[in-house]
Amino acid sequence: MNKQYKSADTVIIGGGVFGCAIAYYYTRNNPGKKIIVLDRNELCNAATSHAAALVTKIRAKKPFIPLSLETYQVVAEMEKILGESMDMKFSGVIHLAASEAREKELKELMEIAAEFNQPAHYISPEEAHQMSPWLKTDEALSIGYMPDEAYCDPYLLGTFFSRCAKLQGAEFIQGLEAINLIMDGNDVLGVHTKEGDITAGTTIVASGAWAPKFAREAGVSLPMAPTRSQYWITEKNDIFPVNSPIVLLPDAQAYARPEGGSLLFGIRERNSLSVSADLIPQNVNDFSFSPDKGVQDLSEVIDKLARFFPKVYDIGMKYYVAGFSGYTPDNNLSMGVAPGVNHLLMATGCVGAGISVSGGVGLAFAELAAGKANPYDFSAFDLQRFGEVDAFSPEWLERCARARSTKVSG
Repeated sequence: MNKQYKSADTVIIGGGVFGCAIAYYYTRNNPGKKIIVLDRNELCNAATSHAAALVTKIRAKKPFIPLSLETYQVVAEMEKILGESMDMKFSGVIHLAASEAREKELKELMEIAAEFNQPAHYISPEEAHQMSPWLKTDEALSIGYMPDEAYCDPYLLGTFFSRCAKLQGAEFIQGLEAINLIMDGNDVLGVHTKEGDITAGTTIVASGAWAPKFAREAGVSLPMAPTRSQYWITEKNDIFPVNSPIVLLPDAQAYARPEGGSLLFGIRERNSLSVSADLIPQNVNDFSFSPDKGVQDLSEVIDKLARFFPKVYDIGMKYYVAGFSGYTPDNNLSMGVAPGVNHLLMATGCVGAGISVSGGVGLAFAELAAGKANPYDFSAFDLQRFGEVDAFSPEWLERCARARSTKVSG
């Protein structure tokens, strides 16, 4: 047995946006209780810092919406605590439908917006083009606009959570790896580290791409797979106003948002890449996501994007960014109380929506860790909904990769 290093009421493995958000809510709602967040590298330096960071509230999957609404509320709350602006970009979102199927989905999305009392209205192709001069709208059957949607700097959001949590008493330990879980039968008692044991009443795995490894130690089948998310940023051009809205193009399986006079865009490649958690290095920046910086993937699908962004062929690409998201076959989050073991929670499976839902996820797990009821309905995210799975098998990895490749929404 390792020597005793520290003890806490709750320990979190992973200092990304989920881990930092949980620490914020836990310390806010449970003064006097101790929480420790471990990260073997630096806070928010893996998936969080690589995110495109669309903080979209209105989605076809309604269980996501309350989680995202909480993110908007907590940003304002943290800005008051720190006396700083996080500079959220309230640009709004354009949804362009260019087929009957997508038009029907947009109509349903507009109805969902009304259900959640979020502003949304239809705009003309001319209005959409005026907002986003790069956008070709002549194929649009209908265009929806939701003015209150936003995007943000994902690293800044994560560090706002961690800074506020520290002010409230959370302890963050960077550069210290959680080697494995401390198990006593079906009980999880904390984590082993090279410095010694950290014991805790509750252990939360929020380690993103590496989460399946910790789940396996506890005998839990974690239904997610680390799947590559990638996007490109163009050279600067006058057709990309800095204050233009996010654009979702489901007929092209693409999204775009402004990036300081450039355009950041992502498009679903034909063959997404899912990787066993055993093959991911300790520092995700050391992983080769695409030796050609996504050129082949982009070339195979760029014609779909060019229907709506014809100048994509002419404007140079300045940056390529890739990272891992935890994908599932149904594109729902996979998170909650780990089945079959005690005192273990899994804050995993972000399916590309981690930044947007971080507020709600943080609140949910803070309450669960404190022995309280989850304020949200997580039934759609249940860890056992696929039955027994082998999260490391080629078949499962391919199934999750295919889910990302066929994903239509932003």
